[in-house]
Amino acid sequence: MHDSLLIDEPSKIRQGEEINTEDLIEYLKKHISPAISQIEIKQFPSGFSNLTYLIKLNGKEYILRRPPFGKKAKTAHDMKREYTILSAIHPLFQYSPEPVLYCDDETIIGAQFYIMERIKGIILRKDLPSGVVLSRKEARKLSENLISILATLHSIKYEETPLKDIAHPKGYVTRQIEGWSNRYRDAKTPDAPDFEEIMQWLAEKNPGDSQYISLIHNDYKFDNAVLKEDNITEIIGILDWEMATIGDPFMDIGSSLAYWIEKKDPPQLQAIRQMPTHIDGMLTRREQFDLYCRLTNRESNNFDFYYCFGLFRLAVIAQQIYYRFFHGQTSDLRFKPLVSYVKILENTALDLIKKSDI
Repeated sequence: MHDSLLIDEPSKIRQGEEINTEDLIEYLKKHISPAISQIEIKQFPSGFSNLTYLIKLNGKEYILRRPPFGKKAKTAHDMKREYTILSAIHPLFQYSPEPVLYCDDETIIGAQFYIMERIKGIILRKDLPSGVVLSRKEARKLSENLISILATLHSIKYEETPLKDIAHPKGYVTRQIEGWSNRYRDAKTPDAPDFEEIMQWLAEKNPGDSQYISLIHNDYKFDNAVLKEDNITEIIGILDWEMATIGDPFMDIGSSLAYWIEKKDPPQLQAIRQMPTHIDGMLTRREQFDLYCRLTNRESNNFDFYYCFGLFRLAVIAQQIYYRFFHGQTSDLRFKPLVSYVKILENTALDLIKKSDI
């Protein structure tokens, strides 16, 4: 049994990211329960995108999500979209949290927001929690479970749900390459690399429309997975559905692989590791890809393309966040080193391109 202190817990709200509790509690009285008399709010400190808060209403715990402060990409941080997708997914996918309430009145807390249930458990950050040790067998089982759940997500028959309304599978891969390229150029700062060679390679190696179309998470990684407190190899929840959509499932796994730093990766990649994917027993990126293909009975010879796209996409996300810091739209010092992460991701992608035979 792992100590309950290992459960992911919030802390004091960062300066400048406070919430007006008086207006919020009045709104929640009208839309959740008139019996609400007490509210307590803390903030989860991790994550670089949407802001996540724990709110206790008369002792009952919920999660509130709102967009970040500062410049935002035009199509990012859409709270209504995330809430709508969660509402459709939750009855079909046991690992998704139950959405409770969406609010588009920005006068309440200064932005749109939504509230969902809290799935309480352990979330892995850069390293395993103090006192937790995974054997090689346990590490392998956990990484296999992560891929197994992704395969389950990709098997959902989205055509029979409201999610079919967001499905535009024709030209999906091309739109992703062009869209992320445009986002990078829009967010580029003078100290960032240009990525032009990588963007050109992705456009030239584009495999085209896939025969496989699925509901995809689009930010699938360990720190969006909730682990069971008394069995850390068991995943009980998948969080952060901000970018979920309908598209090529191999693009989803490619995006996931970009976060996966292996034990044998070079020092520059180890320097930007955000999760304990390097410990003995964890699957390699290639083993994850091959396991996914076996579980889904799908085939692809484009591992290099999908992994390279994932690296590029991750660099764009980091650069968009860094842009806000560079231009003084946020003072969060966690964002300051992100431009160096972007450079490392570019070097990794360039090395992959040079070695690729596709």
